[in-house]
Amino acid sequence: MGKFSGKVVLVTGSSRGIGAAIAIEFAREGAFVIVNYLKNVKAAEQIVSACIEVGGDAWAIQADVTSEEAVQSMIQQIVLETGRLDVVVNNAFKPYVFDPEQRKMAWQLTWEDYQGQIDGSVRSTHYLCQAVLPIMKKQSSGSIVNIISNLVERPLVPYHEYNTAKTALMGYTRNLAVELGPFGIRVNCVAPGLVYPTDASKKTKESLKELIISQTPLRRIAKPEDIAGPVLFLSSDWSEFMTGQTLFVDGGFVM
Repeated sequence: MGKFSGKVVLVTGSSRGIGAAIAIEFAREGAFVIVNYLKNVKAAEQIVSACIEVGGDAWAIQADVTSEEAVQSMIQQIVLETGRLDVVVNNAFKPYVFDPEQRKMAWQLTWEDYQGQIDGSVRSTHYLCQAVLPIMKKQSSGSIVNIISNLVERPLVPYHEYNTAKTALMGYTRNLAVELGPFGIRVNCVAPGLVYPTDASKKTKESLKELIISQTPLRRIAKPEDIAGPVLFLSSDWSEFMTGQTLFVDGGFVM
């Protein structure tokens, strides 16, 4: 039996990239995985098939996680179908391209730029957490893992609006961990470095990748699969006495 046999896991934004890799690894460990997606149903169904191929089970469900109504509806469907929800991985975020030559400088940014990223990271996570808390409190157990970025600690490139939103999400995570600990619910962060290939990193210049690699003790860029293991660790009873923490998954770029 896998580590997550009998567990129900929701991974937002899991039809591609990091989210897809996380979903597949949960399935490999026996979980029933909810593959949340926004638009690309074909891609989501492919991830569902991949989850089944590795020995788990999965179900694709469309929902815009920046919509409170859509999130509530999604969680209701999940609980109606499965009767429980053990793990939530808040991976979805507003699309962003990590291209230092195309980023906006501080003096070019509007509040709307910041608001878009804050909505994509913090607002969506808040809606998910509000929706799942009654279920997890009733279970007296649950794990929430929020995906942030190592840029919160070392902003090598000042992607202002993205970095600010992810830093806010780290603060949200810590406060939630304090509040929910007495209910048996743990809340943690995983902070990847640059991950390639993903839609967000496809325009990252080779020169920047080489700079990051040169400053990374393990001498490479992360793959989506590298992020999955730490997420599963924080979701499992191997980390049952950890909450409010951030795991940096970047080959030692931050230490």
